[in-house]
Amino acid sequence: MTDLVLYEHPLSPYAQKVKIALREKGVPFEARLPEGIGTGVTGSGFAKANPRGEVPALVHGDTSIFDSTIILEYIEEVWPSPPMLPSTPAGKARVRMIEDIMDTQFEAITWGLGELNFFKRAEGDLKAQIESCARTQAAAFFAMLEAWLGKADWFNGADFGWGDLSVMPFLNGAAGFGIAPEAGSALSAWAARANARGSVRQTRAESEASMSGMAQVDQAVKAGLFKRQYRDHRLEWMMKSGGAEIVRQGLKDGTIRFTGP
Repeated sequence: MTDLVLYEHPLSPYAQKVKIALREKGVPFEARLPEGIGTGVTGSGFAKANPRGEVPALVHGDTSIFDSTIILEYIEEVWPSPPMLPSTPAGKARVRMIEDIMDTQFEAITWGLGELNFFKRAEGDLKAQIESCARTQAAAFFAMLEAWLGKADWFNGADFGWGDLSVMPFLNGAAGFGIAPEAGSALSAWAARANARGSVRQTRAESEASMSGMAQVDQAVKAGLFKRQYRDHRLEWMMKSGGAEIVRQGLKDGTIRFTGP
């Protein structure tokens, strides 16, 4: 047993960031799937650890923390070796900006593709239109990431770290929908290096193994058993990418939810 519990879902890129950091540092933890995840109604230790009802949430003894970035900061302070943050203030700021872009913009793309392909929110021409938008948007982010990477092996610089673990879960999520950096590009080579690391490989394998549980989730939504959370950046993405009718229908059917009371 360990006194470190991580409430997570293997498909969550936010939870994956935390698992990669803990594994890079060799910190043992117990992963738990919250009861009632996705319904908007959760109980037990998870509800206490994160009143927003979102994964991940970390419980370390008497300390409970939510939000993946805050959790990463806590991990870095409690288990400083090996460091995930660069050594300079400018380096730290740089990878935090990369993390923010991935968390608040790129994540919406992979989440939206999940809405279309797992939760069957749209079909036919509308689905094709939104997926086309997603591919165009992802390509722009890939170009941005390639510029940030430059000639370095890692987003952190000489060593794998915060910048890299903040990007890899999202790129793997996009690859699951057939959207990936151009073959032969520096970003593609970086992704191959990152995926070869034990921490990333194990986390990715857990995510892929959990895919079998997504087979009937669209039926759960239709039955009112599952409500998708439309966080601010996700709602913005759906509206700007042509999915306004999806949002209106979800509100009408009561199959989407928002954070908080």
